[in-house]
Amino acid sequence: MAYKEAAFDDAEYKIWKKNTPFLYDLVMTHALEWPSLSTQWLPNVTRPEGKDFTSVQLPDDDAQFDASHYDSEKGEFGGFGSVSGKIEIEIKINHEGEVNRARYMPQNPCIIAAKTPSSDVLVFNYTKHPFKPDPSGECNPDLCLHGHQKEGYGLSWNPNLSGHLLSASDDHTICLWDISAVPKEGKVVDVKTVFTGHTAVGEDVSWHLLRESLFGSVADDQKLLIWVAHSNNTSKPSHSVDAHTAEVNCLSFNTYSEFILATGSADKTVALWDLRNLILKLHSFESRKDEIFQVQWSLHNEIILASSGTDQEQSPEDAEDGPPELLFIHGGHIAKISDFSWNPNEPWVICSVSEDNIMQNIYNDEDPEGSVDPEGQGS
Repeated sequence: MAYKEAAFDDAEYKIWKKNTPFLYDLVMTHALEWPSLSTQWLPNVTRPEGKDFTSVQLPDDDAQFDASHYDSEKGEFGGFGSVSGKIEIEIKINHEGEVNRARYMPQNPCIIAAKTPSSDVLVFNYTKHPFKPDPSGECNPDLCLHGHQKEGYGLSWNPNLSGHLLSASDDHTICLWDISAVPKEGKVVDVKTVFTGHTAVGEDVSWHLLRESLFGSVADDQKLLIWVAHSNNTSKPSHSVDAHTAEVNCLSFNTYSEFILATGSADKTVALWDLRNLILKLHSFESRKDEIFQVQWSLHNEIILASSGTDQEQSPEDAEDGPPELLFIHGGHIAKISDFSWNPNEPWVICSVSEDNIMQNIYNDEDPEGSVDPEGQGS
């Protein structure tokens, strides 16, 4: 049975490869030495004068890149739209085990928080580390955040309050730290606040993008919880919602609307919510074939969001229209997609990583039929 599924995936992938030049303006596929669980575009961008390319910084999860040009006839990896397209490592930093999740601080992108296989969250200022790591493999973070009892994946910096970091964990808790208040000589940071509203593994947490004290969390208890960070009651959220019929794996607040958010679940759906009325979901996207592990709103268009999961596909959706709301399916991965990230500088550019060691950058600036233009107006 597994052999037949693998053969089917391979056949689908070959079809996708042959059609890649017609589907994208650019697609770059890179084989990593090890699988990556996390990826995120850094906002720093360099546009060399007189050149037709852009240099963008990417976090590297201690992985080596081995990219070659992709040709649809030869079946080789590489890129369309950029013959010499490649990704180069700018800096490598030793880390304590796998990097479950890595996210930069919006107010200072040089500062990156990383979730470890242990209970700690590590913080690195990559400008203070050498380009090549210590050959001994010793991990030397700038800060070590204590508070959890188990590992986890959820991680979110406050976009409005510098240094405020949230983390979700398998120990059912949400931890909040303020690294801006840390003494310069200290490396260990104790948790500021622990939120205990969930009754199962905490899967994800996210700050509201427009309200500095509001955040949401989701967990295996099938609930979406909305919290006020400065509340005196850290065991009772301001809102508790039975969001899905299975584990809730991810959530994302809309980039432009202060009321809209989305959640993704093991029940194979993405749910759309309005903070003004959480009794009923606004809409349920049911285009996925399997469990959903990541959902993110576009940074450039308020009605576009993308999701990914174990069905190996990424699906940007149009949240303005009813069914059929599916805009596009990216079928370039043949294993579970661990994480993906919208490019903050270029609309319709996404970077994704999967469990088969593959990193992909995809770009398509031509709107699908019935889609929306870059200004967010329906076509």
